[in-house]
Amino acid sequence: MPLPAELAARAREVNAGLVAPVPARDAATVVLLRPGPEVYLLRRKATMAFAAGAYVFPGGSVDVRDTDQAVAWAGPSPAEWGTVFGAGERLARGLVCAAVRETFEESGVLLAGPGPGSVVADTTGDDWESDRLALIDRSLGFADFLARRGLVLRSDLLKPWAHWITPEIELKRFDTRFFAAVLPDGQRTRDVGGEADQVVWTRPGEAVEQAHRGEIFLMPPTYRTLSELSAYDSVPDVLAAHREIVTIMPRAVEIEGEMRLVNT
Repeated sequence: MPLPAELAARAREVNAGLVAPVPARDAATVVLLRPGPEVYLLRRKATMAFAAGAYVFPGGSVDVRDTDQAVAWAGPSPAEWGTVFGAGERLARGLVCAAVRETFEESGVLLAGPGPGSVVADTTGDDWESDRLALIDRSLGFADFLARRGLVLRSDLLKPWAHWITPEIELKRFDTRFFAAVLPDGQRTRDVGGEADQVVWTRPGEAVEQAHRGEIFLMPPTYRTLSELSAYDSVPDVLAAHREIVTIMPRAVEIEGEMRLVNT
């Protein structure tokens, strides 16, 4: 992936040790699936400071309150998730909570239920919308949101998929764990606005082809993930796939006088 002139210049400075990389913020993103298989993508507004105009999966940074031990929990423990993602237990708890919270904030889908074997059937009422907006503006904590509704987070509904770190040459950087999850029966996504100006359900392979044709813009992690998903014929096949989580951080290298971004 060739770099534009301004970013290429910064890449040379970073590679030469003249500029220190910006620290990467911990984040989580969720590949939401439904039969087809199809994936849910949001197009980030052109005014966004990071990945403007790109089609992305729901996700965002870990909030300090996402690490709250008061979050009601069902499924693999934070310690187990930490082993999978190579993270401490506290961070692992935050990553899983951020994954579930951000998915609700950006799609209206909630991976939680009254108990370990149940999932909320519908999240489209005005009271749900009020809570969703309160989570977004941080006037409501995720643990309090679940407790008030008598719900437990269903970590067993998440599948670990990948781990990407934004290249050191970028001004905004994220250390992101990717999860996959299935749209729960009875729930439906909705265009919730916020950081996105468009949402779509599409087959992974079609999104990749659209990117090739220049019809949509995909960041490298999204492109790679969609390419991987296009190899599966069904949602059960995706969930059954063996995933070895290897950290990927693209880096800038100079090839024949041109700065390019390559995966490592």
